[in-house]
Amino acid sequence: MDNASTDESVACARRAFDGIRIVTLAANRVFAGAANEGIRAARGEIIALLNNDTEAEPSWLSELVASLLQEPEAGMAASKMRLFDRRDALHNAGDGFGRNGLPVNRGARLTDQGQFDGDHFVFSACGGAAAYRRAMLDQIGLFDEDFVAYCEDVDLGWRAQLAGWRCVYAPRAIVYHKLSATGGGALSSYFVGRNVIWVMAKNLPARLWRKYWRRILGAQAQVTLDALKAWRGEAARARLRGQLAGLTGLPRVLRKRRAIQVARRVSDAYLETVLS
Repeated sequence: MDNASTDESVACARRAFDGIRIVTLAANRVFAGAANEGIRAARGEIIALLNNDTEAEPSWLSELVASLLQEPEAGMAASKMRLFDRRDALHNAGDGFGRNGLPVNRGARLTDQGQFDGDHFVFSACGGAAAYRRAMLDQIGLFDEDFVAYCEDVDLGWRAQLAGWRCVYAPRAIVYHKLSATGGGALSSYFVGRNVIWVMAKNLPARLWRKYWRRILGAQAQVTLDALKAWRGEAARARLRGQLAGLTGLPRVLRKRRAIQVARRVSDAYLETVLS
C-alpha cells in the first residue's frame, strides 16, 4: 500500500521486489484507512500487515502463518517485535489490555530472554506486524477508520475477543521495529489520548465497567495529571486535547457500541481471563 508517498518509495519497492503488486492511494489515509484498503485488495484467506518501518526475519511470515493455522479458534497472530536499534530488546510481545482500561505493550524495552515465549494466547496483536483470518474480518469488520491511527488494532482485538476469536502469540515470528520512523510525537499522543477512551466506550461490557470503573477513572486521572505536570511539552498538551476529544466524541462512539455488544459470543468470566 502506497499511502500517497512523495518520495521514491514506489520505485524502491519495485526494484527490491520483482512482480510486487502496489495499490497507490490518492491521499494519505494514515494507518487505519490505508490498511483497510490493503485488506480489501488482498486475495488471501490470511492477511498479514507489516509496517514500513520494520525489518523482518526471513522466517517471520511462515512462522506467523503457521501459528495461526495451528489454532482454529484464533483469528489473529501476534509477532515478536524487537527494537530496531537494540536487537536484544523487545518492543512488543503481543498486546494486553488492563483492568484499568489501558492497553498493555507487553515486554516493552525489556531484554528478550524468552520470558514471554511460553505465552500461547495474548489479548491482541500489534497491527504493525500481525496476521488476520479473512473469515474473522468478514465477521467483525475492519479497522475503525474514525480512530485514524493508534489503538485501532486494540479496538479490533476487542471486537474479535467479544465475537469469540482468540489471538495466538508467535515468538519465532520476529520483526525489528524502528520506533516512530513514520509516526510518533504529538500526533500519536493526541490519538492515544482520544482512542483509549473510545476503545473502552465501544467494547468494555457493562458488568466489567461496573466492576472496574474506579480503576479506569483513576488511570485516566493519572494520565491527565502527568500531562499537566509536563504542560510545557507539546506531546503532553496533545494528550490532554486527545482526552477531551475522546469525551466529546462519545455520542458517536456509543452508537457503535450496541451492535458490538449484541454480537458478543463470550462471557464476562472468559474476558476476565484475557485481561491483565
